[in-house]
Amino acid sequence: MHAFRAAVEAGDFDALPALFAEDVVFRSPIAHKPYRGRDTLGVILRAVSRVFDDLTYVREIGDEGAADHALVFTAKVGDLDINGCDFLHTGVDGLIDEFTVMLRPLKAVNAFAERMAVEFAKEMQQAGPAD
Repeated sequence: MHAFRAAVEAGDFDALPALFAEDVVFRSPIAHKPYRGRDTLGVILRAVSRVFDDLTYVREIGDEGAADHALVFTAKVGDLDINGCDFLHTGVDGLIDEFTVMLRPLKAVNAFAERMAVEFAKEMQQAGPAD
């Protein structure tokens, strides 16, 4: 099992940043441009953990030790079912350097985007000013 999946399933979102390269690139279906950086992605994923309920990985695609993995999941956003896939690429150092998320259906994605905006703002406020 991929270490990212294990941490998410354990609810250990604080452990996730250690799995990312410092300059990781994150692509989201609700953002027009990619987010960059380990700390930024940590903030995003902590917010996601409060938006998704009942997140369950239903399939993992990719051989042990392969650079590319796809983690197919289901979750709830309020009373709406959402399906998605986390596409992870690891560099030669074993750290995740690219992370792309795909989500469906549109009604649930729109609900996710609305709730995510609120939770992301809360996370950024808690994180405080950048050094």
